[in-house]
Amino acid sequence: MALKLGINLGYWGIGPRGEEAVELVQAAERAGFDSVWVAESYGSDVVSVLAWLVPQTTTIKLGAAIMQVPARPPAAAAMAGATIDALSGGRFIFGFGPSGPQVSEGWYGVPYSKPWGRTREYIEIVRKIIAREDKLEHHGEHWTLPLPPDTPGAVGQGKPLKLNFHPVRNEIPVFVGAIGRKSVEMAAEICDGWIPIFFSIDKFEETWGEHLEAGFAKGGRSREDLEISPAIQVAIDGDLDAARNVVRGGLLLYLGGMGSRETNFYVDLTHRFGFGDVADKVQRLYLEGRREDAFLAIPDELVDATSLVGTEDEVRARLEEFAAAGIDRVICSFVQPSLEERLQTIERLAAIAGVSG
Repeated sequence: MALKLGINLGYWGIGPRGEEAVELVQAAERAGFDSVWVAESYGSDVVSVLAWLVPQTTTIKLGAAIMQVPARPPAAAAMAGATIDALSGGRFIFGFGPSGPQVSEGWYGVPYSKPWGRTREYIEIVRKIIAREDKLEHHGEHWTLPLPPDTPGAVGQGKPLKLNFHPVRNEIPVFVGAIGRKSVEMAAEICDGWIPIFFSIDKFEETWGEHLEAGFAKGGRSREDLEISPAIQVAIDGDLDAARNVVRGGLLLYLGGMGSRETNFYVDLTHRFGFGDVADKVQRLYLEGRREDAFLAIPDELVDATSLVGTEDEVRARLEEFAAAGIDRVICSFVQPSLEERLQTIERLAAIAGVSG
């Protein structure tokens, strides 16, 4: 089938944490999963959790899905990535994204104007630092490094610097979490990997195909140059109604609570998946405070279109569709309630995908 598998821990405390997280990651490593991915928004941070996993793993790659661009200057992201890469013997993967206006401006105090222009420039600076070919100088729309002497509040003593240790690798893969047209085009143009964090294989080409091809054309690249790694919720057998309700709860948060009535990227994308009426209704009910009604308004059809929940044969058939469409990796969140069920699903999914430890 030639699909790589990743395990997604998500947010600390919402996803697995503590010894349960370690047990799941170590089980995934033994089963042949190639990567573990960690998220951040306005709670746990990516850097701390990935660094904590370094000594508790040996081969599995350590991915950020994603490090939020407004959370730290690009130099801080580069320093953290180079450090985790060194501690792990070259297993780190950058993953960047601009977050959304509510988090960027409400939590980090960073204006959300031109988010993907900022992300592109951010990636450029991070790559310069990791390459360590010259002292860092950058003159862009969003960052000027060193600061010009006449910058308000500056003392005028900034000077070009270079990372003060040799990184394990002078190129660390850079992924982005993107779902919009222009952001996906940018991923295809300049990035090593793309993480669609809300995904339907049924609408993959229709939703993103032309934007991927436009980006590849701009960058003089092809699909072989981009690792496409959607993040998907997974359950095999067991109480599938309960598993679908976990997925439904996530859809409720994304469609209702991740954004405002004016700006919600997930509502927009659900329209492109063919469920526009559902998305609008769920958002309206959620914002009216009718969360139970909003939850019940999400049909199984939307749940199944955006997850891998089903019998072993159903999941195998869906994974074959992923592989046939050119997907490189599936980053899996396991939604069964018990640790035992999640561990069993890791083993069964690895067997279905044909990976081995």
